[in-house]
Amino acid sequence: MENKIDFVIIWVDGSDRNWQKEKAKYTINKFSDAEEIRYRDWGTLKYWFRGIETYAPWVNKIHFVTYGHLPEFLNINHPKLNIVNHRDYIPEKYLPTFSSHPIELNLHRIKGLEEHFVYFNDDMFILNKVKPSDYFKKGLPCEFAALVPIMQRGENGLANIRLNNTNLLNLEYDKKTQIKKNFFKWYNLKYGKYLAGTFSACLYKHFPGFLEQHLSTSFLKSSFITAWDKFYTTLDETSKHKFRDCKLDVNQYLIKNLQLVTGNFYPRALNFGKAFFEFNKNTIDKIISSKYKEICLGDFNLTNEQFLELKEELIRAFERKFPKKSSFEI
Repeated sequence: MENKIDFVIIWVDGSDRNWQKEKAKYTINKFSDAEEIRYRDWGTLKYWFRGIETYAPWVNKIHFVTYGHLPEFLNINHPKLNIVNHRDYIPEKYLPTFSSHPIELNLHRIKGLEEHFVYFNDDMFILNKVKPSDYFKKGLPCEFAALVPIMQRGENGLANIRLNNTNLLNLEYDKKTQIKKNFFKWYNLKYGKYLAGTFSACLYKHFPGFLEQHLSTSFLKSSFITAWDKFYTTLDETSKHKFRDCKLDVNQYLIKNLQLVTGNFYPRALNFGKAFFEFNKNTIDKIISSKYKEICLGDFNLTNEQFLELKEELIRAFERKFPKKSSFEI
């Protein structure tokens, strides 16, 4: 490896009673981001670790970020594991938080975190062999770069956050200048059909929006420092929010897209991974046995009954994929 590469994963146990009591203190009105659906657990975290040990044994360190609770299976004494409590790295004025945004935007403050790290949500899994060069090449994060207009439906959609991210970047950087500097990074055959969208974006004076693949993100720690330097007021305000505010917040994609805009990335092919936001018990096996190196499994549109039914099927599918315990398990 050219550089040591760390992995970072954030996790919350929505069934933790102490966590529930503290969250309830700040939940004045019932709104979508405070509801249980945002924190329900598939019970598949152990398979994330099995995937890492099987297909990415080269990882330097895994930083496991949590409110304070820990999964029962976890071997907390594993030499590659660093347990990180929110209070270990997030400034006190932002705590407690029940939004992923302050947790993500302050990751660079984790003690001992390498300059090169890959950030995962707990619904993102490695399914096949990956190399360090899948995440970083020539010291730069590997990334898929495509421009797409942001479409919004409804008042509080995630598109608002993407618009906030893009607006900040447009205020700071000129689209024509930045793309000209890194022309072949933006117009690269690895992007397949999405090249058409980037070509169409030539009609726009400003960046219209960025395609988000909902997979792990390769970061330079220094990119976070740059973002806080340039956008301190917005990042500070977002970090103060106890729950996600779709009207005002930015998120970690601001920093990912900052790396794109400034040319601090290396082009990566579209078929590296895929996010699945619609799946059922008949498609789970096909997804888990796919040739993608990474997948993301989202459950935003599932009722609690559907979630519980699919949870059992998903665990069975992962057990077939990764039947052996990893050294990260007791």
